[in-house]
This record gives sequence, C-alpha cells and structure tokens, in this order.
Amino acid sequence: MEIFLATFLKMFFIMTPFFVLSVFLTVTNDATTREKKTLAVKVTLSVIILCLVLLFFGKHIFSIFGITLDAFRIGAGALLFLTAVDLIRGSKDGQKVDATNIQELAVVPLAIPITVGPGTIGILLVMGAGFKTASELFLGSGALIAAVVLIGIMLYFSHIIKKVIGKQGLLVVSKITGLFLAALSAQTIFTGIKNFLSL
Repeated sequence: MEIFLATFLKMFFIMTPFFVLSVFLTVTNDATTREKKTLAVKVTLSVIILCLVLLFFGKHIFSIFGITLDAFRIGAGALLFLTAVDLIRGSKDGQKVDATNIQELAVVPLAIPITVGPGTIGILLVMGAGFKTASELFLGSGALIAAVVLIGIMLYFSHIIKKVIGKQGLLVVSKITGLFLAALSAQTIFTGIKNFLSL
C-alpha cells in the first residue's frame, strides 16, 4: 500500500496536473461542454496507454542502449527540474494550440508533450526499471492509472473548476506544483549521484 500511495502522489505531481488543466482550458476555450468532456476522455486513455508502455518496457530500453539506471535518474531529474522552473516562473502558461479540430489534439499535444513531457518519460522509465517484483510493478501500475484518472477527472470537470478557482487560482496552484517538482527532481538527482559514486 505504501508503494501505491508513494507512486500515486509522485506521478500526480510529475504530470503537472494544474498546468495541464490550464492548457486544456486554453485549447477548449471555444468548445462546448460535451466536446470538452469527450476530449478529456481521449486524453486520459492516451496518457494511460503511453505511461504503461514506458513503465513496462523501461528495463528493456535501458538494456538496449546500455544506459545505467542511475545515469538516467540524473538526466531525468535534470529535465524534471527544468519543468519545475518553467512552472514556477510561469513561462509554460503562455502555450497556445491551434484548435482547428479539437478532438485531434488528444494525443498531440495534450497527451504528449503537455501531460507526458520529457521529465515524466524519464521518471517513468526509472520507476519501471526500479520495481523489483511483479507485485511492486502491479501496485505501481495501479497507482499510475489512478493518478492519470484523477487528472482526467479534473479535465472532465474543467468547466466547473474554472468557475470555482478562476485562472489566477490555477496559476498559483501551478507554481506550488512547481515547488514540489523541484524538490522531487533534486531528490532524484541526488539518489542517482549517490548510487553512481557508491556513497
């Protein structure tokens, strides 16, 4: 249960849900509520499939390219830190997407790279390679799916959330998420360096 909760919280924050929500609201600004809900479901399913593939095949990717887990931890942590800096500075919030056909945006760019960016991909590969047993992998997968579904629920009810907290509220929460990401990325880098140097 501890693995489930830890993985759930880690993945929820890594996928920067409030930034994703703010981009989703920008993209669907002129869409109907029904179109928003349909798009939210498509994005959620796309992210779940992508994340599970990365989680399950992380070990094989490492072995093919001859990359050590700790080297990847350092690289993934660095990318995650850049994402955190962007969130805190607010430089990611200005992204806009041309929504000619709203449903075509489900996989690119909403699933990749907005929800599952380089930092998230790196952490997923590290996590997948780090699970020692089948039960750990099963719990981790369940937690990952739960985190993505929660983000999907946020997108599904985005029209309500926008009314409740407003755009400024979303910006504030995005910055707080950035702080958590910065701490998580630092921990990932330190763990990689410590193991690499056998300290």
